[in-house]
Amino acid sequence: MVTRVPSLNWLRVFEAAARTESFARAASQLNMSAAAVSQQVKALEGHLGTPLFTRHAHSVSLTEAGQAYLPTVQQSLLMLETATTGLFGETREQRLYVQSVLLFAHGVLAPGMLDFQSAHPTVNLVLSTGNSVMDFANQFTDLQIIFGNPTHYGVAYDRLMGEELFPVATPEIAVQIETPQDLLNFPLIEVATHRAGWPYVFEQLRVSPGSARYVFADNTIISSALASQGVGIALGRAPASDPVMQGAGLVPCLPDIKVLGQDAYHLVYPDGAVLRPAARAFRDWLLDYLV
Repeated sequence: MVTRVPSLNWLRVFEAAARTESFARAASQLNMSAAAVSQQVKALEGHLGTPLFTRHAHSVSLTEAGQAYLPTVQQSLLMLETATTGLFGETREQRLYVQSVLLFAHGVLAPGMLDFQSAHPTVNLVLSTGNSVMDFANQFTDLQIIFGNPTHYGVAYDRLMGEELFPVATPEIAVQIETPQDLLNFPLIEVATHRAGWPYVFEQLRVSPGSARYVFADNTIISSALASQGVGIALGRAPASDPVMQGAGLVPCLPDIKVLGQDAYHLVYPDGAVLRPAARAFRDWLLDYLV
């Protein structure tokens, strides 16, 4: 009987190319030539009878079929790694898939990654980011760092941190803000994906936002970039947003005012009892890092 199961090497190459969005970068990781990666991908596409990538000048992107296939391939490769480790001992490297809310990855994980790598040099971390619920749905990951209700994402979870909201702007704008009411003199940059935004802040400050003018962005990093250009006033979300606000040259408009947010960041996973060693090591490190 002819099997439809592809070559394991084809799958390894496909996973690396999909993750890096580049045949050249995948080749570097796999110690192959870019031409060899391209040939392996073509062989897999021929075997499956459908294209998995759209080729661009200097990168590749997954087709709809490729996007649907990737989580299964990643999970299968990790199952093989886990079974091999269980039967024959630790492998030289352990791959770990972590998906995180973009702001947390930028402001909290990135500054700590050198510390994690130093403590766990054999763990090969694959970090991806998202913002909306849909970004985190139907994705294969060992661990997810989400913002909001953790029960929507997994069985087990750990609370990581909350947030405090406060208005930030360029120094030229911030100096003109003496009272919360003065905020309404400028456009307010709102992140639509957050439940706690400007209306919530005004409610807590007992200010009527009737005359507010809004500019919308889909994440805090973009809102800070807009604010840094003088477009308006953004909301800082400490402590996760601290590095991006500082990097953008933004300062608090009302230094004595901070509003406690409504949600928190959580580390989510299927079941703590079945976490792979690399995932357990990352969880332990993260909880200790945030203390």
